[in-house]
Amino acid sequence: MKKWIAGLLVVVLALSTFSAAIAKNDKVKKKEKFRLGIEVLLQDKLDLIKGKRVGLITNPTGVDQNLDSIVDLLHKNPNVKLTALYGPEHGVRGSAQAGQYVEKYTDEKTGLPVYSLYGSTKKPTPEMLKDVDVLLFDIQDVGTRYYTYIYTMALAMEAAKENNIPIIVLDRPNPISGTKVEGPVLEDKYSSFVGEFPIPVRHGMTVGELAELFNKEFGIGADLTVVKMDGWKRNMYYDDTSLQFIMPSPNMPTLDTALVYPGACLIEGTNVSEGRGTTRPFELIGAPFIDGSALADKLNSYHLPGVKFRDSSFIPTFSKFTNQLAHGVQIHVTDRNSFKPFETGLYIVKTIHDMYPGQFQFRTPGSNGISYFDNLVGNGSIRSDIEQGKSVEEMEAAWQQDLNKFMETREKYLLY
Repeated sequence: MKKWIAGLLVVVLALSTFSAAIAKNDKVKKKEKFRLGIEVLLQDKLDLIKGKRVGLITNPTGVDQNLDSIVDLLHKNPNVKLTALYGPEHGVRGSAQAGQYVEKYTDEKTGLPVYSLYGSTKKPTPEMLKDVDVLLFDIQDVGTRYYTYIYTMALAMEAAKENNIPIIVLDRPNPISGTKVEGPVLEDKYSSFVGEFPIPVRHGMTVGELAELFNKEFGIGADLTVVKMDGWKRNMYYDDTSLQFIMPSPNMPTLDTALVYPGACLIEGTNVSEGRGTTRPFELIGAPFIDGSALADKLNSYHLPGVKFRDSSFIPTFSKFTNQLAHGVQIHVTDRNSFKPFETGLYIVKTIHDMYPGQFQFRTPGSNGISYFDNLVGNGSIRSDIEQGKSVEEMEAAWQQDLNKFMETREKYLLY
């Protein structure tokens, strides 16, 4: 009897090991199938840049699945002549904080000139493009209208058009998936570098799809080629791929940050801290005048989908309330598929406004009457609605028609 049981255990163990091996092999195959735009370019479409002088717009996210930089991959490729590098906000190597201007310099590893596309010169000038036959864009976006890299791309497309240079966009995943769209469509009056085109806050598109949309819908008209990914599906989040998450910018450290960013970034338009200067930017929200426990209780009472709020205190090392104790909440996403980040962000702003009317403030409007908060949301009505006590549901209803129109337009440019 004992021998029979022992034999059965051996068989069960063998089957379990065999099943695990098959599952592991299937997982490897799935990972092998996925390819980024840069990998498709180098493996299948090198003729697009072969023998040409290439200008490359990138940053630390411009890597393949082996974490090799596109700068180095192109620089050492004998069939490619890399002649210039261009860095968006935070620079090619990611060494600059938000809003910090990066001067022109020489890249130490390659000896190539690096031009800044942030600050006073956001669009490549003819002088910057004098040794370039084709422009290449390879930067990871985070799926939110405020994020400036997509406007760096759009301005590069305009410069390419003006200088009769083709531009190639190497596609990358939308890290917060490509199925969900949320928030108001930007009104032209509120256009800025944190929102240049009439798209919603969470656009649900890849950079390649946005490039096609910008090029055709907003009159850029560049000689554009998008190198698609292989194996990406619209419902995928970043961690559904085989990719390692690399910080697209200093205050976007994790996928969790990207998930809350479409709503939590609204806090930037107020005198409340959005958690910059902590290890959890955009997940931590607070100010010295807030009662964190009371705020968490109030926000949790709304039963918003896919999110819980926890009383939390923190001391920012820079930005708002530097070296001061701030109280507030940490945003915990419990179900990312049902979570609505922009709606959640509106509830946070409105609730703090209502709870602390004497201390909460929107950032001061400029001479044109537009506040930075207005630039972020893309209109002037939401700030006014909050001040007048309107509900989030009323605000959402007001932008729904424009959002529906965008959804129809968006459908034409989906590549996956």
